[in-house]
Amino acid sequence: MATSSTAAFSSPGHGERARIGIVVSHGFTGSPVSVMAWAQHLADLGFSVRVPLLPGHQTSWQELAATPWQAWYEEVANAYQELRQETDLQIAAGLSMGGTLALRLTACEDVKGAVVVNPGLTIDDPRARYSGLMKYVIRSVPSIGNSIKKEGMDEQAYSRTPVAAVHQLRKLFRDTTALLPRIDVPVLAFRSSVDPIVPESSMDALRAGVPQDSLKVVALTNSYHVATMDHDAETIFSGTADFVDQLAAGGGR
Repeated sequence: MATSSTAAFSSPGHGERARIGIVVSHGFTGSPVSVMAWAQHLADLGFSVRVPLLPGHQTSWQELAATPWQAWYEEVANAYQELRQETDLQIAAGLSMGGTLALRLTACEDVKGAVVVNPGLTIDDPRARYSGLMKYVIRSVPSIGNSIKKEGMDEQAYSRTPVAAVHQLRKLFRDTTALLPRIDVPVLAFRSSVDPIVPESSMDALRAGVPQDSLKVVALTNSYHVATMDHDAETIFSGTADFVDQLAAGGGR
């Protein structure tokens, strides 16, 4: 494994699959740990893989509070541009907010397809709409990390969630939702039946925004939000590889 300036994990790939690049993004307040097994599985199969460390993550929640959403997207876009120089076709993938960033990348760049796990596009908590004001009064709220059914797993998320960053998250969600109709390539979405973090309204927004013939949703019945570290992880890993192979062979729809 090699590393680059824009990646927490970088693999150049090997064999026939090395010509296919996959950007895999972690989620809000989380860390690359949450998607590392996913990325490693794809790298072991020969795909070229990048996992960017999103700005404001794996430092302190206070730093995250000072980070605009555009910086998160820029890091994913940088990883994509690196892969574009090295591979023939590129795929966007992500967990939670990482799924949001993957969808935005797919809408804005020449991406062949996207794989998203419990992607966020809405926030059910009514207090979130006031986060732009609340950030001046309440700096943080309890952590949303480690929503994992499987025992003994730790995604290394922040112990607090900065309210200012929630405000940025809402902006990212709005921006990305507006771009969804631009997506004209296949999207594979994995959705946990029980997800305490991302509401079902996010999936409603995804279905409403992405053309019906481009979207496939796979149910995960034995995982919570961080499904990439949960009991259904192998379903995600193998499903992603099959999906990407199909796209590379020209049979995406």
